[in-house]
Amino acid sequence: MSNTRFATAIHILTLLDHNPEVWLTSEWIAGSINVNPVVVRKELGALQEAGLVISRKGKEGGSMLAKSSVDISLASVYEAVRKTEVLGRKNQHTNPRCPIGKEINVKLTDLFQETDRLLNHLLTTKSLHDFSEQFR
Repeated sequence: MSNTRFATAIHILTLLDHNPEVWLTSEWIAGSINVNPVVVRKELGALQEAGLVISRKGKEGGSMLAKSSVDISLASVYEAVRKTEVLGRKNQHTNPRCPIGKEINVKLTDLFQETDRLLNHLLTTKSLHDFSEQFR
């Protein structure tokens, strides 16, 4: 569970929120996160697809928020970059003859879905603006 996509996306969006009149390049953003610009461009692509950022190419290129940070919920950021359930993946090859092994994934699916609902509910109550204000 070492996925850093959500943390990276929040970092990117916070930088964009703090520089609303500037087209920030992936190289500049990558310098703040201390990652390769390719990682930033990948996340910017997902965020753009979700309608959270706008980007332009070329000499004057870069990225900006597509809307006010007040209108961006952390749940929308999470949905833009999530790959798996919060708690990770289930073991796919459990022993079907074991009383636990044959039922574990059904029970884990219920737990994972409940956890995702709770997380989504919490993140829906927080905006990017709320998070970003901690750095002003």
